Amino acid sequence: MLFNVNKCKVMHFRKHNAHYDYTLNNKSPVKVTEERDLGIVISGDLKVSQQCSQAYSKASKLLGVLNRSIVYKSKDIMIKLYKSLVRPHLEYCTAAWSPHYVKDKELLERIQRRFTRMIPALNGLSYSERLKALKLWTLEERRICADLIEVYKVLNGLSDVSFRSMFTPDTTKRTRGHSYKLIKSRFNTDLR
Repeated sequence: MLFNVNKCKVMHFRKHNAHYDYTLNNKSPVKVTEERDLGIVISGDLKVSQQCSQAYSKASKLLGVLNRSIVYKSKDIMIKLYKSLVRPHLEYCTAAWSPHYVKDKELLERIQRRFTRMIPALNGLSYSERLKALKLWTLEERRICADLIEVYKVLNGLSDVSFRSMFTPDTTKRTRGHSYKLIKSRFNTDLR
C-alpha cells in the first residue's frame, strides 16, 4: 500500500519523548500536538479537555436551536428532542475519552442543567429534583453505568476483549462476597 505523505502526521506523546524527526519517501510529515480521528480529539498529553469543550460546543448550539425553535415546551417533546439530538454529542464514544477532571465533567453536565431549566413546568425545582421529574440520570451516572456494562461483558466473555489483558483478578482469600473481585492498580500519573 502506498502512503500519501501529505496526509500523514506525526504526534509525540508525553513530555519526555525524544521527538525524533521521521521521513517517508524523503519527505517529513507534519508534526501536530492534537489530531481528530473518528470524531475524537486526541492530544499529545492524552487529556480530554479539548474533546469535552468540542462536545460542549456542539451540544450547546443544538440546545440553543431547540430553545429558539420550539414554542410549546412540554416534558415529553423536549425529552425526545434532547435524547435524540443533544445528548448523543455529549456521549459519543465516551468509552474512549470519558472525562476524569471535575472541570470537564461539570462542563458537560452544564448542558443537561440548561436543558432541564428550559422546561417551564419544572421552574423552581433543584437540578436533582428536575432530573427525577424527567426520569433522567446525570451524565456522570450514565458514563459509570456504561463502564460497568462493558466490564460485565468482558468478565462473562460476551466481548472480544480478553479478560486477562484488561483486568487482574484478586486471588487472595481474604475477600468476602463473590469471586469477581479485581485488583485496582495505583498510578503516578493521570494518563492511565
